[in-house]
Amino acid sequence: MTKIVYNACYGGFGLSDKAIQRYSELAGLGLIYKEDSDRGWGHWELPDGGYWDDSDLSRTDPVLVQVVEELGGEADGPSAVLAIDELPSGTLYHIHEYDGLETVMTQDAYDWSVA
Repeated sequence: MTKIVYNACYGGFGLSDKAIQRYSELAGLGLIYKEDSDRGWGHWELPDGGYWDDSDLSRTDPVLVQVVEELGGEADGPSAVLAIDELPSGTLYHIHEYDGLETVMTQDAYDWSVA
């Protein structure tokens, strides 16, 4: 079985700072939070100064899955309610997104027409 993390509410996928810290710890990334006082928010950087973004994570990343399972609702980013779906390994799937709300869709979930 393969576990897939998705956002189950309108808003958009994202991790909380606590979840990013835990991900960094488990993955050995050493991420550093940098404040941007001009803009009023910050961002996460790799130790070499490279930019890091949680939206680049594979939704089947075992470390991501572990963080969401460990932290539950505390893993949710500011506009997210993260959930995990589980599919048999080898299943074709697609994460369908509308206004940030995501649904894990499988090939069997569609009505196919034949040309």
